[in-house]
Amino acid sequence: MSVKKIYLIRHGQTDFNVRGIVQGSGVDSSLNEAGRRQAARFFAAYSHVPFDKVYTSLLRRTHESVAGFLDLGLPHEAHGGLNEIGWGTREGTRITPEEDEEYHRVLQDWHAGRTSSALEGGESPEQVAARQRPFIKLLTGRPREQTVLVCMHGRAMRVLLCQLLNYPLSQMENFEHHNLGLYELEYTGSLFTVRNFLDTRHLQDVK
Repeated sequence: MSVKKIYLIRHGQTDFNVRGIVQGSGVDSSLNEAGRRQAARFFAAYSHVPFDKVYTSLLRRTHESVAGFLDLGLPHEAHGGLNEIGWGTREGTRITPEEDEEYHRVLQDWHAGRTSSALEGGESPEQVAARQRPFIKLLTGRPREQTVLVCMHGRAMRVLLCQLLNYPLSQMENFEHHNLGLYELEYTGSLFTVRNFLDTRHLQDVK
């Protein structure tokens, strides 16, 4: 039986990441200089991989993170299911101590299994999971795409990994993420497994 290989990465660094400003799905930011160096390092380390397809979210920071692969002419598909969680009224703002209280309350809800909880105007993990399911069906239903690169966002990645690996959404914090950090997964047709957990070796010495 053939095994599908999935290389799953978070987008590179943006100025919003550095400044502690919430991005979410409603802020379409670009990579900063450090993020572009991260993307270049990832490309240098993995340009030899024979990717059949590149998947990104609809947001430019994911497109820019895999620009080297797209410049090779690899097939590319942007999918809204890969967009970051919506943080509602908080998007584009820096979290203040008062807002921290609400944010941490929502995180506590999620950890306790109340994954329908959301910030004002934002999405819950359950809503993110629901919009990811069509992408998962697409990913698993294309046997000709044996090796794929998927670039998305931190919180949404945690939700996706829970779904692929059959973890409850309350366990999403177990899946750490880093700008341009890599998870390597394999899919046998019935089961996903992690072969490489948040690999950042390609980012050594990037500042």
